[in-house]
Amino acid sequence: MTINELLKTLATGGHLANVYLVLGQADYLQRRLKTGFKGSVPVDEQTMNFASYDMDTVPLAVALDDAMAAPFFGERRVVCIDNPQFLTGETKKQKVDHDIDSLQTYLGAPMDSTVLVFFAPYEKLDGRKKVVKQLKKVATTIEIGNFSERDVRQFVNGQLKRDGYSMAPAALNELIQRTDADLTLMMSELPKLELFTHPEKTIGMDAVTGLVTQTLTQNVFDLVNKVLAKDTAGAVTLYRELLQAKEEPLKINAILQGQFRLLIQTKVLAKQGFSQGRLASELKVHPYRIKLALQMHRRFKLTDLNRAYLGLFQVERQMKSTAMAPEMLFSLFMTQFAGYRVPA
Repeated sequence: MTINELLKTLATGGHLANVYLVLGQADYLQRRLKTGFKGSVPVDEQTMNFASYDMDTVPLAVALDDAMAAPFFGERRVVCIDNPQFLTGETKKQKVDHDIDSLQTYLGAPMDSTVLVFFAPYEKLDGRKKVVKQLKKVATTIEIGNFSERDVRQFVNGQLKRDGYSMAPAALNELIQRTDADLTLMMSELPKLELFTHPEKTIGMDAVTGLVTQTLTQNVFDLVNKVLAKDTAGAVTLYRELLQAKEEPLKINAILQGQFRLLIQTKVLAKQGFSQGRLASELKVHPYRIKLALQMHRRFKLTDLNRAYLGLFQVERQMKSTAMAPEMLFSLFMTQFAGYRVPA
């Protein structure tokens, strides 16, 4: 089942399964689904027949006791389980002990009057575990992983239409660029944009550029362009602006390294015939970042990408081992990378 199909079922009061497994790290979609599940219980029954339990702080047994109880003066009980780390291969010690055997027993015969929903915000579950195998067999699985740019556009346009607004295509492109096509970020910006453009209800480029700040990743992407263009002055100016915005030098450097690593991987794998979709899957990177990397890598030589990547490792080492100012270290890196020579 797709997320759109489930949202429609929740909105129209359709038949729900007894167990759902929601996989993926899209916060906005998780929240929207949880709101939908809560809405499937009549408002006057929600206090007694809807509950959400965080497995970081609450024992699984408490949630299962709730799931096994009959609805209180109603037809349906909805129980949500958040952060079920016990389904993953994480070795980090959990603060709470969980009764996995009882969960397996429950999954063997779920309550007909209960909808049990697992929200698992992880890249993957540990398929070797018996409880995971059983859960996947019993549950209806909804995947909300990395959405394509097309999916993101559809979600945003759909929400705008429901709100009675429209957005110019160029403005939507700018919003996607400034948020790295992160659906959660985009949806969090919409209320601000809608308020600003009321009562006209048409969101243009001015609204987006004036109200939506670029993410650090997008700023670093612009910095990568200046580095590869060997625009020393422009790169140092942008780097200085990031420092003035209180961004951590080591964090900036780490994201820079990550961008160059992605460009190198994209260039190598694209030569081997990897498609955009396969690259996103293989490298576990958002499809939009792959799209940008594909547009960019063709303009630059692999030797330059490698030199920049290795040079940034040297910058990181010096940041950790010397007292030199980060801006000075980056300026020296740019001077060397751009091949600048001091006149005699």
